[in-house]
Amino acid sequence: MRQVLKTYWDILRRPATHLSLGFLVIGAFIAGIVFWGGFNTALEVTNTEAFCTGCHEMRDNVFQELRNTIHYANRSGVRATCPDCHVPHKWTDKITRKIKASKEVWGKIFGTIDTREKFEAHRLQLATNEWNRLKANNSLECRNCHQFESMDFTKQSKRATDAHSTQLASGAKTCIDCHKGIAHQLPDMAGVK
Repeated sequence: MRQVLKTYWDILRRPATHLSLGFLVIGAFIAGIVFWGGFNTALEVTNTEAFCTGCHEMRDNVFQELRNTIHYANRSGVRATCPDCHVPHKWTDKITRKIKASKEVWGKIFGTIDTREKFEAHRLQLATNEWNRLKANNSLECRNCHQFESMDFTKQSKRATDAHSTQLASGAKTCIDCHKGIAHQLPDMAGVK
């Protein structure tokens, strides 16, 4: 056993042209920690409302709409921020969403949505993309705050109780099927089935 450890120690100490293999391994490990820390820090910075509203397209359009909803101001003082609704909590889903969101940054950089008029022209497509994402993940971001099991049907309207207790409970529909426009104005839906 001692001979085996000595062999491994000799390998780690042996120079790899100019530096020992041990130095390179330890250096790579430290560099990996620094990279991972920087990557996660950048990921968290991009998960803030300040980042999301940093460009005028979001600040002057959809953020102003959010400010007039119960998701922004309510009697409980709990406020949903952009990432609460638009970024999944699970790490792998979050990375996927961030990659897809880079198309929105592309739209800003190249002027696709840099004016209110251009934004409104693309609004239906942008909303449809988000509705499809929420439909595909069974409105996961909605369910992070609104648990079906905690719903008090006695405090809901008859229409809401009927929809929640049948369609939502059975999985026939998900939150976004009925609650489009819950935090933002609906786009022009003329011609949409």
